[in-house]
Amino acid sequence: MIQFKILKKSKKSRARLGLLKTNHGLVETPCLVPVATQAVIKTLESREVAESKSQILIANTFHLHLKPGEEIIAKAGGLHRFMNWPKPLMTDSGGFQIFSLGFGKDFGMGKILKKENSDKIGHGQQPKLLRIRHDGVFFRSFLDGREIFLGPKESIKIQQKLGADIIFAFDECTSPIADRGYTEKSLARTHRWAEICLKEKNSRQALFGIVQGGRYKNLRIESAKFIGSLDFDGFGIGGEFGNDKKTMLQMLNSVVKELPEQKPRHLLGIGHLTDIPKIIAKGMDLFDCIVPTHYARRGIAFTSAGRLNLAKSKFLKDKNPLDKKCSCSVCRNYRKNYLCHLLRAKEITGLKLLTFHNLYFFNTLLEEIRQKIKQGKI
Repeated sequence: MIQFKILKKSKKSRARLGLLKTNHGLVETPCLVPVATQAVIKTLESREVAESKSQILIANTFHLHLKPGEEIIAKAGGLHRFMNWPKPLMTDSGGFQIFSLGFGKDFGMGKILKKENSDKIGHGQQPKLLRIRHDGVFFRSFLDGREIFLGPKESIKIQQKLGADIIFAFDECTSPIADRGYTEKSLARTHRWAEICLKEKNSRQALFGIVQGGRYKNLRIESAKFIGSLDFDGFGIGGEFGNDKKTMLQMLNSVVKELPEQKPRHLLGIGHLTDIPKIIAKGMDLFDCIVPTHYARRGIAFTSAGRLNLAKSKFLKDKNPLDKKCSCSVCRNYRKNYLCHLLRAKEITGLKLLTFHNLYFFNTLLEEIRQKIKQGKI
């Protein structure tokens, strides 16, 4: 189980400083949760991830179920031992894959629309590659084409075998073009699944319920009230939030008011640099995001001078450190010209170095934000 203690509340916003205690150590919040989809932060060893000041990771239930399978991980001693990660771990439920492998894939979109879209998903509509039912979802494996069923019971059983400190209830992440009728039916299903997850769990792991409701304010409030009334150890806030980040922040305001204050809140899948101070000011304690690692593997470094595309040839003549204000091992030991060379030569080490730096940079920003909350500046 977990224990969560609020150390300080801001007088300027809903930001708060907290301490999350798990069987695998403490997490200072607010905190970034890097995404270790397949029990790994791509390009890094677990030791290096810890050295980047990462406190807790989140792995993916659906992908680990496909390969290598939860039975293999359980026989290896659980996820912590399997990936040699001594610190806290989360696993998601597989609910996001209902969107990403379903309507997200069908329409080529993410959770937040980048441009106006006239398409609509109505009640009863099904994705091309999935079958969503009242008791769960039939997926088609992208590895061998076999059909896989995942519902609340199956998700909890898999997550218990994986053995993370914190697990999530199975839910449906809806598409940003789902209409009200579809979203209402989906939300009722997610709420029913949440109750089943609570009944099915028989481990000492902490279980977080997930608030859904899409872009519809009254549905978000309804979901927060319902999920908040159940005996969860913490709460995730998931799904899509409308066409822009301003709408998302307004939605977070409405949701947070309805959730029990003493329990931790986790925002699922949001965490660009510009988002971080804003979502923390709205009361988020934890948030997972692929941005620092995903961008690193595409040659992008986050620095105090802004975002840099190190693959551009102009950096071949730049003898300066990646970021003079950063104390990470990459900035201390390597120069932009070398990093640029590695990326242009398609050397894996370039991706590794940028991944480490970006994680360190994001985690340092979180340290600074925690300090500002402590000082009453946020």
